[in-house]
Amino acid sequence: VQLQASGGGLVQAGGSRRLSCSASGSFFINYTVAWFRQAPGKGREFVSAVKYGIGTPYYDDFVKGRFTISRDNDKKMVYLQMNSLRPEDTAVYYCAAASFLHDDDYGTERHYNFWGQGTQVTVSS
Repeated sequence: VQLQASGGGLVQAGGSRRLSCSASGSFFINYTVAWFRQAPGKGREFVSAVKYGIGTPYYDDFVKGRFTISRDNDKKMVYLQMNSLRPEDTAVYYCAAASFLHDDDYGTERHYNFWGQGTQVTVSS
C-alpha cells in the first residue's frame, strides 16, 4: 500500500486542522493506519492510530480529547482532526500502515512497514 499525507500548514494556537492520509492498493480495510510526528531535534513519536476492520481508535495521552482519528474504507482515507492546537504540536506528521497489527503494537514505529511522506504542521503562539 502507498500512502500520501496532506493537510498540514500554519495555524494559530487554539485553532484546528484536519490531516488526511490517502492510500492506494488493495485490502485497505486490513490495515491499521497511524499518525506519528517528529518535531525539530526530536525522535518520531506516536500520535494516534485506527485499527483495521472496525476502526477502533487509539491515542497518545497528550492528544486525547483534542485529536480525533477516523477512517473511510470505501475512499481509502484516514483523517486526523486536530483541535485546540498548541505550539508543542508543531511537527512533521506522518501516516503509516501495517496489516493486521496486534493491539499491543499500534504505538510502535517499527511495526509499520508503509509510510507516507509527511506533512508539516506549524502552530504559532
